[in-house]
Amino acid sequence: MLIGVAPEGKVVGQQVSDSTLRTVAETLDRMDPPARMSIERVPISDAMDVLVLTAPLILDEGPYVFGGRPYRRVGSTTSIMPRDEYERLLLDRRHSRRRWENQPAEGHKIADLDEEEILRTVRLGIETGRLPESTGASLEEILDRLKIREDGRLLDAAVVLFSKDPMPDYPQCRLRLARFKGIDKSEFLDNRQVQGHVFHLLEEGMAFLLRHLPIAGRFEAGRIERIDEPLFPVAALREALVNALCHRSYAVSGGSVSIAIYDDRLEIWSDGSPPFGLRAEDLKRPHESRPRNPLITGVFYRRGLVEEWGRGTQMIVDLCVRAGHPEPEFIEERDSFGVRFLPSGYIAPHRVVHDLTQRQREILHILANADCLTFSEVRDRLTAPPSDRSIRNDLTQLRQLGLARLNGRGRGARWSLVEDSDE
Repeated sequence: MLIGVAPEGKVVGQQVSDSTLRTVAETLDRMDPPARMSIERVPISDAMDVLVLTAPLILDEGPYVFGGRPYRRVGSTTSIMPRDEYERLLLDRRHSRRRWENQPAEGHKIADLDEEEILRTVRLGIETGRLPESTGASLEEILDRLKIREDGRLLDAAVVLFSKDPMPDYPQCRLRLARFKGIDKSEFLDNRQVQGHVFHLLEEGMAFLLRHLPIAGRFEAGRIERIDEPLFPVAALREALVNALCHRSYAVSGGSVSIAIYDDRLEIWSDGSPPFGLRAEDLKRPHESRPRNPLITGVFYRRGLVEEWGRGTQMIVDLCVRAGHPEPEFIEERDSFGVRFLPSGYIAPHRVVHDLTQRQREILHILANADCLTFSEVRDRLTAPPSDRSIRNDLTQLRQLGLARLNGRGRGARWSLVEDSDE
């Protein structure tokens, strides 16, 4: 900063006295944190000097306030900084030094951790090439390498990642699961809560999704078996759930990650807004990866569950679009963050999964390779046709299951396969 330069940029200097230097020093004292500036007088004439104020580059020390207020400079205008922007910058400053995850886990010991899960993490880390084969043989060495133990004490991140029973000290280690009837929360079809370390929550969450999401089934020429796949891409669902577990705010002790399935959408929610000034709309385009919980996210990375380049949310969008669905919505609401998956059609409140006999599968295979067939044509194409009565029973059952359709009556009636678009 130069004092003694005219607005048009001309160096004019000014008279500098002891009073001037005191005024500058007193002004700098009004800054918090203290401004580390050096002051130099540069003579430009016998009576005029330029004051040069130099501040060293210090990372992670801002934001500064002056006279108890934060300011920001936009172009040539200085104005008071909005409170939410200041708090976000303040969180950024504190993040590298003091976070919830890097605080000591009082009262928790290595014996409280899931040893099998820790060793599984090492094995997966070595398989993905993200941990060296020389990773420590003892649990202490492993936890130190994962940076979730410090000075012989477990950190909060260790409890979230591996605790066998984090309750009651860590009530935020919880996953809420709900399948609602209809498009609001007025009636449940299934409602449960799961507690445990994050890898247990991930496993339970994926099992709940696969249990309650409808199956989109199809038949391909040359294959007897029906191809059953969940409505939404499994990789996209896993990525969204992993993101929620990694990037949520664990400082909210009563918080949780939640999964809600409605008839017209699927939502995954977690506590905390996107960190470090990211907005929901930023997540659909390339953006910097700055996780709220780098220790927790680092262990997920070593297991091969996340990447470090901020591509996860874009991958969710790409997978859903390729599967024929609209782009998922990223939502910030009341200090919570959610991902909303929207299907290309209505989500039925049941799964189409049934045990079929080999002959019933063969009938579906026959119907998949023809537009409409009479009963006689279906029978004649069977490898070893049984009695007409048995075939009619098979067709009736397939019709009741919503897999086959009868069009017309009498001898002219024809059987056809129920396509996904017909359901």
